[in-house]
Amino acid sequence: MKSNLTIVMYHYVRDLARSRYPGIKGLELAQFKEQLRYIKKHYTPISAYELMDATESDAKLPPNAALLSFDDAYAEHFTHVFPILDENKISGCFFPPAKCILENLVLDVNKIHFILASVEDIRILVEFINNSLEELRGSHNLRSNDFYWKECAVANRWDPAEINFVKRMLQRDLPEDVRGKITDTLFTRFVASDEEAFSNELYMNTDQIACLQRNGMYVGSHGHNHYWLNAMSEEEQRNEINLSLRFLDSIGSDPSRWIMCYPYGAYNESTISILEENNCRAALTTSVGIAEIGKDHPMKLPRLDTNDLPIDSRSGASDWTLKGMRNG
Repeated sequence: MKSNLTIVMYHYVRDLARSRYPGIKGLELAQFKEQLRYIKKHYTPISAYELMDATESDAKLPPNAALLSFDDAYAEHFTHVFPILDENKISGCFFPPAKCILENLVLDVNKIHFILASVEDIRILVEFINNSLEELRGSHNLRSNDFYWKECAVANRWDPAEINFVKRMLQRDLPEDVRGKITDTLFTRFVASDEEAFSNELYMNTDQIACLQRNGMYVGSHGHNHYWLNAMSEEEQRNEINLSLRFLDSIGSDPSRWIMCYPYGAYNESTISILEENNCRAALTTSVGIAEIGKDHPMKLPRLDTNDLPIDSRSGASDWTLKGMRNG
């Protein structure tokens, strides 16, 4: 039996205007509270366990169901988001990448976010990357600067071409050691010289994550290293997923019945096979859409970004909300 489910994706939720990094792309805390009022007005929030029940036994979800997901284990998810969800009796889903928490590291993707938030003129970063490629080309098998620009400087629905160039080059398109070296240099120069201290400030710790799980929230897998899974061998993927399940077990989340949230939304058929072998019940992508439980593959569920829904509780039902109502 088909049930519509709107899965909403959140990352940074903070008092941006009064933070040290007001340029970070995130949702203002006041806007989050307003959006929750909108969601409660137009949707029926459900828990991760209701989603797993629906994928396992074809149980029907309530009309216009919504599930709230929070990626990357930011500290504000515990200090700000959790109390608000608890007050509103909503069970959120939190997806921590284990390694950065266990080893006090900062994910490369977060380093890039804070670099971009700290440098007003994006041309400085583009020039630094291009100069670095010239310096490293002799010791690495790198393509021409023009090739990378044509491949990576492509605008998407959130970022102009120049910003997307920086993101794609430092997240994916360069060899790992090259992009790591460039990212670390930029992070040290423009953001922070003490990565451990910055990590402790940015992310939840294991006690906080375990507290979420004990108090009505759900904690699922976001990988161990936060790698692009579709760029890894099957053996590497299996190890990555096993490490993340070990982390879930350590904080009290059941590793025999769980939900995956793909880092960067990246996966392939090998990923899906490994998840199914390990009793994963559902997996969340970054594809934009409303999930149709009972029709969509449970390992390929789409989500909406927080920016796809209104942030004013007085708003009428948006196009996405109406679509969920019509097709549910």
